[in-house]
Amino acid sequence: MQDDSGRRPDGAVAALERDPASRKRFLKMAGGSAMAGALASVLSSCGSGSEAGGAASGGSRQSSAKGDLDVVNLALTLEYLEADFYTRVLEAGIFSGGDADLIETIRDNEREHVAALRTMADKLGGPVAPRPTANFPLRNRSSVLVLAAELENTGAAAYLGQVDRIVSQEVLVAALSIHTVEGRHAAVLSRMAGGSFSPEGFLASPITKTEALRRVQPFIVG
Repeated sequence: MQDDSGRRPDGAVAALERDPASRKRFLKMAGGSAMAGALASVLSSCGSGSEAGGAASGGSRQSSAKGDLDVVNLALTLEYLEADFYTRVLEAGIFSGGDADLIETIRDNEREHVAALRTMADKLGGPVAPRPTANFPLRNRSSVLVLAAELENTGAAAYLGQVDRIVSQEVLVAALSIHTVEGRHAAVLSRMAGGSFSPEGFLASPITKTEALRRVQPFIVG
């Protein structure tokens, strides 16, 4: 169940707000990431909080795991597309020198995200989202950079949009950790494409699952 804001009251973010011990464990798991630091600042304003709710019933645990799996599989679908995109860009020889090295590093990051998310989806009981067949327009350097920035900004916004749906703190740590890297990819590629490293200003806007899939649907052919 969600409250009027769309947040799950049994979600990981709500649990972190309620329980200082949970906040401490989360920040330890998240390490020194920029997103963890930002979240720590937000949560520190919540006070000591009250006791967390009782243990979930078997049915609610099953529902929560299904919801987390849906989040993980959405992220996995987007990461499949990004990894495939950069692989095709490198095969096309559109970039050279340091730019090619950067694209290769980003491609490797996306492949690692895919591996991590597949493992997490399997751990949640599956099924694991299948790899879509994709086709991308690779006309020239300029258009590829614009598309790369669009894909990365979509991925980052999609992760942000799913945070309040997540129940497992392990899944939350993974999502925030990957979101941080996606944001870095988006920033450098946006600059390379001639745009702003932070096109939305000092706060990013989340998007829904429906919107994320709508944006990438033109590239999925099977």
